[in-house]
Amino acid sequence: MSNKGAQLPHAVVTGSSGGIGRAIASHLLQSGWRVSGLDLAPPTLSSHAGFLHVAVDLSDAAAIARTASALQDAGALVHAAGVLRVGPLGELDHAGGELMWRLHVDAATRLADALVPAMAARGNGRVVFVGSRVAQGLPGRGQYAATKAALIALARSWAAEVASHGVTVNVVSPGATQTSMLQDPARAGSAPRLPPIGRLIQPEEIAALTGFLLSPQAAAITGQDIPICGGSSLHL
Repeated sequence: MSNKGAQLPHAVVTGSSGGIGRAIASHLLQSGWRVSGLDLAPPTLSSHAGFLHVAVDLSDAAAIARTASALQDAGALVHAAGVLRVGPLGELDHAGGELMWRLHVDAATRLADALVPAMAARGNGRVVFVGSRVAQGLPGRGQYAATKAALIALARSWAAEVASHGVTVNVVSPGATQTSMLQDPARAGSAPRLPPIGRLIQPEEIAALTGFLLSPQAAAITGQDIPICGGSSLHL
């Protein structure tokens, strides 16, 4: 990496190889960030000079600790990695539930614990967790909803801790989004609900809001759960 590249703001983005995470990483690269993309999947943005792929199993606590120790200069953390497992009571996927908790909540906790104190010490930093509209509850998705609701509680708690140190912590909660997750066999029988705008949310729309939340202009926004729902939160 050149000295010029090393001076660019540095964002850590999980799930950067596909879907929402890839859209966010791409948006940040185009906006002048350098990005460390944390993902087990092969990189899809490696042609960009500002992108570094870091292969890591985000369900492995020891692997997260090793990875985070080399990312202490990060000025932003975006946790977008995720999976979806569905099932009603009586047919819950307990292994899937544990995986979602490790990937959505435990990974966020460990990454924030490792990276945010350094941001606070420097007096500036940004954290965005990708949540979900489902955090408010939806039949058949209780385990998934619980993990996304936990992210909101973590964000509000940590935002209160570090607000005076120039660090913001927010959640962006999309509605049904046009990603490969929609074709995941694990969600068979649980079709997405089309928002009132008549189409699915696009990953680039989530990336644009995330990019703003990471900008200096968003310094007064913290501890918020911001929906991108296409009108799904309206009582129409």
